[in-house]
Amino acid sequence: MQNAEGDLLDAFEEYLRIVKGVGEKTLAAYLGDLRRLRERHGDPLKLDTEQILAYLSTFENKRTLNRKLASINAFYRFCHQRKLSDKRLAIPMARLPRELPKYLSYDEILAGLERIDRSSWIGKRDYALILFLYASGCRISEALAAQRRDIAEGWLKIRYAKGEKERMVPLAPVALEALEEYLAESDLRSEALWLNYRGEPLSRISAYKIVKKYLGVSPHVLRHSFASALILGGADLRVVQELLGHSSLLTTQIYTHIERRHLQETVLKHHPVARKEEK
Repeated sequence: MQNAEGDLLDAFEEYLRIVKGVGEKTLAAYLGDLRRLRERHGDPLKLDTEQILAYLSTFENKRTLNRKLASINAFYRFCHQRKLSDKRLAIPMARLPRELPKYLSYDEILAGLERIDRSSWIGKRDYALILFLYASGCRISEALAAQRRDIAEGWLKIRYAKGEKERMVPLAPVALEALEEYLAESDLRSEALWLNYRGEPLSRISAYKIVKKYLGVSPHVLRHSFASALILGGADLRVVQELLGHSSLLTTQIYTHIERRHLQETVLKHHPVARKEEK
C-alpha cells in the first residue's frame, strides 16, 4: 500500500508541476503537508472528513491551517477528477482577520527623501526610485521591468503586470523631474530605467535595500502608501483599482478601512463631544 500511496503522490506532484505550473516552494509545501498527513493517519484516501478536521484542529495558526487545507483540498480534487476517490472533499478555509496595510504619510516619505545625498548619480537614482514607486503605485517587479520607452507624455505604461494586463499610470511632475535628472547624469546606455553602478538592471534585492535604507520599509509599502493617499484624498475606489491593476474591486476595498479609520481618528481628535473633558 505504501508503494501505491507513493505512486499517487508522484502523480499528484506531476499534476501540480506540469498541469498547474505551481512554483517549487508551493510544490514542496503541498507534498510535505500530504506526507505528514499520511505519516499520522495513514492512506489519505481512507480518511473521512471528521478525521481530517481532527488533524487540522491541531494547528492553531490560521494561516498555517489554511495552507494545510489548501494542500489537502487540492489533493482530493485531483483524486476525484481522476476517479481515484468518490469523495469530493472541500473544507472551507478558516476566516482570517483582515489586517490593514501598512503605509507611510507624505511627510514620512519626504523625511526619508531628505536623507539622500544627491551629489552622485547613485543618490539621484535612489531618490528617483522612491518617488517613482510612491507616485505610480506600481509593484517593484513592474518598476524594475520598466524601460525608457514605457514613459511618454507624463504616463507610465506598465507592460509586465500580474495576469498579463497592461495599464497606463500618470506620473507626477516631481517624479518625472527626478527620473530625468537621474537618467541624464547616469550616462549609462540601457533601455532599462533602473540600473546598478555597473550599468546592469537593478535587482529586486538592491531595490529593497534602497527603500529600506531611507524609509525603513519594503517597496510594497510605497504601493500601499500611494493607494492610501488617493483614498484619503477622496479618490474613487474604482479609479484606485485601475491604477493598482487589481482584477477585482474586492482587493482594493481594503483601503476603505483606512478611510474609515482616518475619519474616526479625525472625529475623536477634533469634535468637542468626542474629546475628553479637561479637569
